[in-house]
Amino acid sequence: MSNDALRLRPPNHRVDRRAVGWWSTQALSVTVGLTVIPVVPALIWEPVRFWFLVVAGIVGGVGLLITVVMPRWRYRVHRWEVTDTAVYTSSGWLWQEWRVAPMSRIQTVDTARGPLQRAFGLSSVTVTTASAAGPIEISGLDHTLATEVADQLTDNTEAVPGDAT
Repeated sequence: MSNDALRLRPPNHRVDRRAVGWWSTQALSVTVGLTVIPVVPALIWEPVRFWFLVVAGIVGGVGLLITVVMPRWRYRVHRWEVTDTAVYTSSGWLWQEWRVAPMSRIQTVDTARGPLQRAFGLSSVTVTTASAAGPIEISGLDHTLATEVADQLTDNTEAVPGDAT
């Protein structure tokens, strides 16, 4: 295998479109939680009520802006691809990351589905490698596709000689 075969490049596949709804719901949950924090003391403590409500308004406004912008931006950036020789990912929204992991470096392949992911029919595939950079996560895949990707990665890594260290 030549070094040219494993170059850092943009992956080909987008995550599932439902990931936008999943990320939006996550962001909205955080926004509501953070907005309620200053509202509670505002209801209790009269002398500083105005300032707590100002803080709640700012936090809520910024949170809503992030809720609208971030999921769509992430959808444009998040991509993945599995080949016979490597796993390619790009992720992030403010800080973007491209990663490539050769099959020979893969140690474990896991799938995960939190309650919110299940509600959207999504799963994540985590590929743990012998790398100081940590695992590679492909989030926002259709559950059936995530299972197929995990199976493909397992088959591919079994076919590669070596101990992934």
